[in-house]
Amino acid sequence: MITAGVDIGSKTVKVVIVKDGKILSKVIMPGGRKKDEVADQAFNEALEKANVKREDVLKIVSTGAGKKKALYAKDDISEVGADAKGVLFYFPNVRTVIDVGAEEGRGVKCDATGKVLDFVINEKCGAGAGSFTEAMSRALEVKLEDMGQMSLTSHGAVPMNAQCAVFAESEVISLIHKKIPKEDIIKAVHDAIAARITSMIRTIGVEQDVCMVGGLSLNVGFVKSMKDALGVDLLIPEDPEFIGALGAALAAQG
Repeated sequence: MITAGVDIGSKTVKVVIVKDGKILSKVIMPGGRKKDEVADQAFNEALEKANVKREDVLKIVSTGAGKKKALYAKDDISEVGADAKGVLFYFPNVRTVIDVGAEEGRGVKCDATGKVLDFVINEKCGAGAGSFTEAMSRALEVKLEDMGQMSLTSHGAVPMNAQCAVFAESEVISLIHKKIPKEDIIKAVHDAIAARITSMIRTIGVEQDVCMVGGLSLNVGFVKSMKDALGVDLLIPEDPEFIGALGAALAAQG
């Protein structure tokens, strides 16, 4: 059986095609404004990479904030449900999933079958998501992809009190004027996000094994801040930004 999952987030569109529980192809594209067109383009590219015809795909399931933009999908699944199914594909013993994307952070508790038992979402402020690091990279004039490694070289603790991305940017500028090393400021940024996410996750309880997915799980500095804040090890799957699309494709398998 061949199925497909489409994850339309705030910034990217991801497509995964699966056949009998095996991943055939994965495609990611910037979302842009016309996400329905991008979703169609990404799906066609995924079909080509998998060497599969559209009519061979038995079922397509969408997920993500823009899941309704995948006009060819016949069904959809919640982001938390997709997270649970996608993570258990790699790590069957995971019971807590942390997903930190561009605009929100999520925590999911699930059972061995991938059934969601409880969840929590932080969607009120970018200070608990990837957009926070983007704003800080601009303020620091540091490439976003360099922030993770730079934070690992930090040797000084810098408190960051702002709970909002807008005010935090002003705080970062103030720290720059005080000649605080950029690596210390970046670690403070990561620690601030980790503190918000950890506080949120603990409202539903942290049951091991714990897995982190989403775009920020590619940031080694943030992963370390999360490990330190939670006090547990974190499993990171291959291509963690595709977990939602993979979970949707697996849901389509039944």
